[in-house]
Amino acid sequence: MVTPGQLRAHLLKARLAGVVATSREVSLRNYRLFAARDPRAMMGIDPEGAWPHRDLLGLMADRCGVSADPRHTSGQDVIDPGRTLSALDAFAGRLAAAARDRAPVLLGTGHPHCLLGFYAALADALSTAGCAVLTPAQGRRVDITTRFGLRTHNLDYVRGVALVREDTGERSGGEPGAHTHSPLPVRTALAGAAEAGEGLPELVIGDHGWVCGAGQLGFEAIGLADTDDPALFVGQAEGSVSVVVPLDDGVRSDYYLPLTRYVLKRACLSQ
Repeated sequence: MVTPGQLRAHLLKARLAGVVATSREVSLRNYRLFAARDPRAMMGIDPEGAWPHRDLLGLMADRCGVSADPRHTSGQDVIDPGRTLSALDAFAGRLAAAARDRAPVLLGTGHPHCLLGFYAALADALSTAGCAVLTPAQGRRVDITTRFGLRTHNLDYVRGVALVREDTGERSGGEPGAHTHSPLPVRTALAGAAEAGEGLPELVIGDHGWVCGAGQLGFEAIGLADTDDPALFVGQAEGSVSVVVPLDDGVRSDYYLPLTRYVLKRACLSQ
């Protein structure tokens, strides 16, 4: 079992919290983009509030522990490990409730290179507990705007976790999937579930557009977010997202293993 003290030490050592790799410049840029309602930063959220840059910085300081000083404009960002641990406990509580109710769940990630293993372990545990792990619209086309222009992707599932792969006309060759902030994949999956008539998820688990896109449509959603992902925290503040865990979402995949053990233990789920 991983204790809170051990996990806190791991968070700092692996730079999942504490001083993280995400730069202050990138975070502030994304806050400005979000304040301007730039689609690149919205991830599917349509906020009720205005969320000017100053208010957004205050929210991120409160939820993540980043500096609230607007004059702090360079260097590495900081996440308070205490806030990460508290959010992981809340995250585990929602998993436990889903398992208790045997609720159908949908898991998806825009960070398959780093987080696929974390979500796959949750999918395995929830399935063992009697939850239906949904995999709707597999293979469905999703056109996503990237920095290289509009690119065609296909929705896929690996160990019960949704992701997208860019359609290059070739076999994937084991490629874990594409990085994306887009809410289009979760919208496609949810539309596919509705069309199939096989039931909709009662809980969506993931990151980026998977959480924001589902929450905006009224589904309960929980997930992970870095300091440069303000959309999830705004969603949480406004009530469309239930739980957001602040951490660096781009470190080595094996660094998330202690988090997996901690969350599953707190949720009383077998690994």
